[in-house]
Amino acid sequence: MDEQQAPTAVAPRPRLAAAATFLEGLAAQDYARLGEALAPAVHVRALLPGGPREWTGAAAVADRFARWFGDTEQHELKERGAEAVHGRIHLRWRIRLQAERLGAGWFVVEQLAYADADENDQIAGLDLLCTGYLAERRDG
Repeated sequence: MDEQQAPTAVAPRPRLAAAATFLEGLAAQDYARLGEALAPAVHVRALLPGGPREWTGAAAVADRFARWFGDTEQHELKERGAEAVHGRIHLRWRIRLQAERLGAGWFVVEQLAYADADENDQIAGLDLLCTGYLAERRDG
């Protein structure tokens, strides 16, 4: 290593238990379980097709996910994942669903997020990007 080059600081590796609980709740449409992964004062910033939005508080955030993904006739969590990325948690999920409120047929929605866990291994902050509900096409 060059003597003038400072060593690179390594970000602490986040624990992923909160991410697992969050994704388990989402898969089961169990929004109380999803809420257990959230710190009481969690803050969510989301970029949605309708523009940026923010929510604060575990109950408000769990309720938002219930509004997005609850009240469905069919619900399939097609993909999910969580991994540590330089001290943050990268989460992703793709849901296929049918819901009368969306119209006839199947819809797909994908969300990507970066989360920060607190000292209790709960999600204290979440930055989310959403595709919106996309009508599933027969050609894939």
